[in-house]
Amino acid sequence: MQLYPAHAAEALEFNKVAQLLKQKCRTDAALERVDQIRFHTRIEYVEKALQQTNEFKSTLGGSDHFPNDFTRNVQRELKLLSVYNAVLSGEQLIAFQQLAINIRDILLWFKRHNELFPNLRALTEKISYEKQIPEIVSSVVDELGNVRDNASKELMQIRGELAKTRQELRRVFDGILRKLAKQGYLADISEGFLNGRRTVAIFAEHKRIVKGILHGESESQKTVFIEPEETIELNNDIFSLERAESREIHKILAETTAKLSAFHPQLDSYYHLCGIFDFIRAKALLAVDMDASMPRISPHPGAQLIKAFHPLLLLHNKQNGKPIVPLNIVLDKQNRVLIISGPNAGGKTVSMKTVGLLQLMTQAGLLIPVDDNSEIGIFKQLMIHIGDTQSIEHELSTYSAHLRDMKYFMDFANGKTLFFIDELGSGSDPNLGGAFAEAIVEELAQKHSFGIITTHYLNLKVMAGKVQGIFNGAMTFDEEKLEPLYRLNIGKPGSSYTFAIAQRSGLSPKIIDRARQITDRGHFKLDKMLLQTEQQSVRLGGKEKELDSLINKNEKLSKEYETLIDKERLKQHYATLKLQNQIKKEELDYLRDMERKFKQIIHDWKKAENKQDVIQAAESVLFKKKAIAANAIAAKKADKNYDVLGGLPKVGDLVRNKVNHQVGTVDEIRDKRAIVKIGQMPFNVNIDEWVVVRRKEQPKTKKGKKKAD
Repeated sequence: MQLYPAHAAEALEFNKVAQLLKQKCRTDAALERVDQIRFHTRIEYVEKALQQTNEFKSTLGGSDHFPNDFTRNVQRELKLLSVYNAVLSGEQLIAFQQLAINIRDILLWFKRHNELFPNLRALTEKISYEKQIPEIVSSVVDELGNVRDNASKELMQIRGELAKTRQELRRVFDGILRKLAKQGYLADISEGFLNGRRTVAIFAEHKRIVKGILHGESESQKTVFIEPEETIELNNDIFSLERAESREIHKILAETTAKLSAFHPQLDSYYHLCGIFDFIRAKALLAVDMDASMPRISPHPGAQLIKAFHPLLLLHNKQNGKPIVPLNIVLDKQNRVLIISGPNAGGKTVSMKTVGLLQLMTQAGLLIPVDDNSEIGIFKQLMIHIGDTQSIEHELSTYSAHLRDMKYFMDFANGKTLFFIDELGSGSDPNLGGAFAEAIVEELAQKHSFGIITTHYLNLKVMAGKVQGIFNGAMTFDEEKLEPLYRLNIGKPGSSYTFAIAQRSGLSPKIIDRARQITDRGHFKLDKMLLQTEQQSVRLGGKEKELDSLINKNEKLSKEYETLIDKERLKQHYATLKLQNQIKKEELDYLRDMERKFKQIIHDWKKAENKQDVIQAAESVLFKKKAIAANAIAAKKADKNYDVLGGLPKVGDLVRNKVNHQVGTVDEIRDKRAIVKIGQMPFNVNIDEWVVVRRKEQPKTKKGKKKAD
């Protein structure tokens, strides 16, 4: 995006947003990306950057956090790795090992989450984990970066001899200390290290008695430090072994560095990927602080902001517990140039800067504090004229600069330009300045540019009805309390409240009346009409809020009523099913009783001499045969619609009761009990009383439709 003037982004306070973003970065690579941030005009790039941030935002606060934990700057190490015969320290090698392992964790994280984060995953498409990198490093150095004893046979042998020699030195030295202590030659500190050699501290008057090499004396010259004669050879051996150890460690590190240099391209891509993820993480964290979301992106210029907030004002007010009024504004082909009027300190400039800053943030790939139904178009140019024109001694130069900026606007503005002009025409004679301002607005409208202009000029306020594409907006003001409401009303101009503010400020009524007389009658009449209209709008706004509150209350009561109705329906359905189950149970008990009675009848028939008495008894048992027939019909219907599969029921299986033939779905199994859903109602049943079934395929009619049950 082309900006005019060069400090346009700073004037819209984007630099402050960038500073907040820097505070969220953990890596130098991410900080560099903040410094290099650009405002892009390609919709593909803008959408991709916003989606990446939005996806990362969704990972924050979850139990499975995104593992971009590598934060060390290894740019210097990467340069060394590409230099022939360079040698990296053990600590530097460990840094590369951690970098590779972090990339492995990131790739595994994406594998666990499948296709949930496509835009973040796309960043890793050309990245492959090289497991040899951590293996090469771990075989040579430990977790602290120290070279392992078994890194080479030579090192193991040297360190073994070194440990043995040091142990011998300690034995001999301790014996010397005990001997000198008995003789009373040792000073209070007894021993020390000078020039890398272990020495005994003895009183100066005994220095000629103790044989050895004098390495130094104390400041008071009362104590001297002597390397005993018996330990000189051992110290020489240790010194020689330590030098051999250093040479071998250097050789091992050089060989390891050479092996690792083959993976320089992969390590370089790993480092840059970690920086990219840290940059995206910083954007996501800033979005959380701002309650920001992703708007819809349009390739065409324009803006539809719903419940938009100035990011910096939002954070400031949130910190201080103050409310903030959202901004709703639409710039499209029909309404391209918004003229905002209203009193000073009423929020005109803040509203204008809000639109400009949100536009810059969006095209920089940052989420913005708006409703997610908002839509932002892509602009190729952004021009602003926001400056201090209140310095009397620089009035002429200020207006000259103003005209110079306007000339640039006239020369280069087009249909893909978004412009912002604060106090258009100020700094000159009111009549002449107003005339120039009107001509400038007409020209910008004819160029099909989009923009916002703040002004006090009445002739600009009445242009909405004369020039296509221009519309009015007014910052509301409470005249009684003499307080701005910081709310933008679209569709009508606003009053500057000049006389109202003067009256409430305690200015002499005589002065105010005289000012009214001096003021052009038509000008004053129009301003008064705007004032009355705006106050009516404020009162209507209050009534509208009250009406919205009542509507919301009514909707809430309606939902509660519907919930109660649903609960009652569920209760009735449950009661009906319970009654049906009770009836089926009674039928089952009846059948069992019939079976017992029939067995008795058969037994009596075989033994009875009077068969007629047995027949009458059988008839008395069969008086409920109609109920039994009805139950048989239910079983026949179930057999018609379902096939019995058998087997042990599992969760999700369709099952049928062996007695009452009701069909349900197994929702949960608890040992020998189960939860079976019949319709929407769950029942705790004995699983042995149910059998697994499958719905039969119904024969199709001639028209190709399945025959209804």
